[in-house]
Amino acid sequence: MTALIWTLIGFLSGSLPFSVWLGKLVLHTDIRRYGDGNPGATNVFRAGNFGAGMLAVFLDMLKGAAPVALARYVFDVTGWGLVAVTVAPILGHAFSPFLRFRGGKALAAAFGAWTAHTVPFGPFVMGFSVFVFHKLQTIPGWAVMAALTVLLGFLVLTAASWPLLAAWAATSVLLAWTHRNDLRQRPALRPGVRKWLGR
Repeated sequence: MTALIWTLIGFLSGSLPFSVWLGKLVLHTDIRRYGDGNPGATNVFRAGNFGAGMLAVFLDMLKGAAPVALARYVFDVTGWGLVAVTVAPILGHAFSPFLRFRGGKALAAAFGAWTAHTVPFGPFVMGFSVFVFHKLQTIPGWAVMAALTVLLGFLVLTAASWPLLAAWAATSVLLAWTHRNDLRQRPALRPGVRKWLGR
């Protein structure tokens, strides 16, 4: 029952469209008019406000991290119940009822949820992996998938439980779906990387 309650709380938390709200309150615009139309933090940056963008990233991470951390460390949700609790805020962001179930790509929410599971080293592994793969090639979705593969290696090396591995699999499926347009394209190395490899 506790796991179910925190799954519902996690979904509600993840569904809060902070980036859209910040765009309206701070920038007086709909951030979905920018970039790819995604209601996420990236388009707050594209709308032209670095401070609001950083706040949006923090809030999107927090809405994933907070329910997972509270469920696991305060209310002692363990085992297979953690799968649903982990996935819930990611689902909430991707299919927000506040946005007629048309949400964002949920990368920050997923990062927050997995930060709660893997502190202190996991966040550095995930963040560094996304950064490196983004710098190596041009398609963001493939950088996310590569970073998830690195996260899997980290989980295996740290002897993660089967429920956490199942949560990783569910997270990967969800992020593959939200990045499906990117994944239809072949990954392409950045020109500087190609030039360096050609030496």
